[in-house]
Amino acid sequence: QTVPEELQNGGGFGYVVAFRPLGTVSWMQTVVASPDAARYVFRNESLPPFSPYEVKVGVYNNKGEGSFSPVTVVYSAEEEPTRAPTTVLARSISASDVEVSWAPPWENQHKGRIQGYEVRCWRHDEKEENAKRIRTVGNQTSTKVSNLRGNALYHLAVRAYNTAGTGPSSAAVNVTTKKPRESCQTSPCQAYQAQPFNFIFFVRFFPVLYRWNRESSTSVIETNKTSVELSLPFDEDYIIEIKPFSDGGDGSSSEQIRIPKISNAYARGSGSSTSSACTLSALSTIMISLTARSSL
Repeated sequence: QTVPEELQNGGGFGYVVAFRPLGTVSWMQTVVASPDAARYVFRNESLPPFSPYEVKVGVYNNKGEGSFSPVTVVYSAEEEPTRAPTTVLARSISASDVEVSWAPPWENQHKGRIQGYEVRCWRHDEKEENAKRIRTVGNQTSTKVSNLRGNALYHLAVRAYNTAGTGPSSAAVNVTTKKPRESCQTSPCQAYQAQPFNFIFFVRFFPVLYRWNRESSTSVIETNKTSVELSLPFDEDYIIEIKPFSDGGDGSSSEQIRIPKISNAYARGSGSSTSSACTLSALSTIMISLTARSSL
């Protein structure tokens, strides 16, 4: 920082820059005559990249020299990293997120320091030059890549960077994101005693939930088949829902279907209708059939 004019205390004000390679004894000095100067460049073509120097800056005017600043260590310009990160691993944590980790390059960085890492991620059907880029800072050796497409193959590669640029890339690793959460839709349907309830699902796995209409507790039957048979007391109203499940997690439930009290073997009902008539056996058999189709 330059010294304010009111503190220069006389004419002929300037700066004395003293520097030496770290670990040496003798100081080199140069004079910067302008009181407004805020930098000095020392040029030496034989200077190795990222060489440490001790530096201190003093002041002078026509009356003589003043004191020096505290000594600080600065480095000559660095070169970009010369080795790629190693042991790159990637795993899918959801339909839209992937976690990637790596180890620092094996070679010590004598020509520069690593300031962070750049992760590139591109879908299999995309060009590598259009890859998504995420940068970490410092010694962080893992990160999450988000906003990806579900159930898609991705390639990921990592490289180190510093002020001079980025180093060579690691070999690419592959990862497939998880399938998205399944969706569940019900088609218009009617409920018949011992007749199908027809649903359409994007599904791999069906938890079937049912409960008495007047109670809050729910029973669950899990099946990977496309039909399930329930034996229920005939004299109770029931609420039935079907929810799909896959690697992507639980999907949304179907609309609630109410099974009314059954008092006639041939009475029909629907999600909102009721029926009543004669007495049946103690248990009433309900068959629910499901139609599965791929979400792709």
